[in-house]
Amino acid sequence: MKEYKVINWKMGLSKNNERLEDTLNENAKSGWRVIHIGEQNTRIVLERDKNR
Repeated sequence: MKEYKVINWKMGLSKNNERLEDTLNENAKSGWRVIHIGEQNTRIVLERDKNR
């Protein structure tokens, strides 16, 4: 079974790519993987196995 997590990304004035990479890498450490990035990076959907 899978579980999902949605991140509503807010663009800042600077270091957007760096902050996004940090956020994705932190979630990846917990087993999350990106399955969808919405238009203009505003919504990111992550997935992982529920029974890991």
